[in-house]
Amino acid sequence: MTYASEQQQARRPRIHVAGGSDTTGRPYGHLPMAGWAQALPLFLTDAVEVVDCSHPRASSKSFRESGGLQQILEDMAPGDYLLFSFGQQDNKPDPEGHTDPFSTYMEYLAAYVHGVRERQGHPVVVLGHERRRLDRHGNAGRVLGDYPLAARQLADDEHVPVVDLYGQSLQWWEELGPEASKGVFAHLRRGEPRQQEVSDGDNVHLRAEGAIECARFVARSLLEQGVVPAHWGRGLDRTRFDYDEMGWLDEETFRLRTASRVSTFPGA
Repeated sequence: MTYASEQQQARRPRIHVAGGSDTTGRPYGHLPMAGWAQALPLFLTDAVEVVDCSHPRASSKSFRESGGLQQILEDMAPGDYLLFSFGQQDNKPDPEGHTDPFSTYMEYLAAYVHGVRERQGHPVVVLGHERRRLDRHGNAGRVLGDYPLAARQLADDEHVPVVDLYGQSLQWWEELGPEASKGVFAHLRRGEPRQQEVSDGDNVHLRAEGAIECARFVARSLLEQGVVPAHWGRGLDRTRFDYDEMGWLDEETFRLRTASRVSTFPGA
């Protein structure tokens, strides 16, 4: 057996994650903001490695056209997974990232599916969480419009597993209500210092607490659907976490690790 073969054999299977600001990991300078992919390893054993390749401000279009998808595909081994979750940026008018739900959006998502399958991997569509927008009656707004529906249709057409974080988030935000729902988004708490890169009252990006619950739901859904092996799961019923477990990076390490991926997308 060659050295390269031994290295390939020893390599753990990987769950790659592609998405935008709602999935991407954050450095200490963004505390308490976090993406759910940053928390996903809390619910998976060391049998699998989570590789978060998300870009702040990435859409399905801009992520692919910037080379993000190709980078993942080049790193994939047979049996690896790709969880991809877009829509937050696709619905914005920016021509660099905008797609139309039932045409170009679905076309771009199909490219992720086909690319992964060509490499004998497993594509998984994750419907991203909704933003925090509640009316005076506590009803959650559907800010993402038709994008979750279009992603589900694409998944049905391509026979791809779906993690419905979108539907779950609507239920959560309405159960929590207008005030308590602030506790899972990037709203600063009394006495909490404001970091330069974080805006208080952010209803788009999650706090670590919200990221943990979204990651828990994603992991549970993957396990319950049999998408990943049962022995990969752990800690799904844990209720207490320490911020240090989130894997925050110092600013320099974060910059070095992500510069090639986020240079086209200034921080969100």
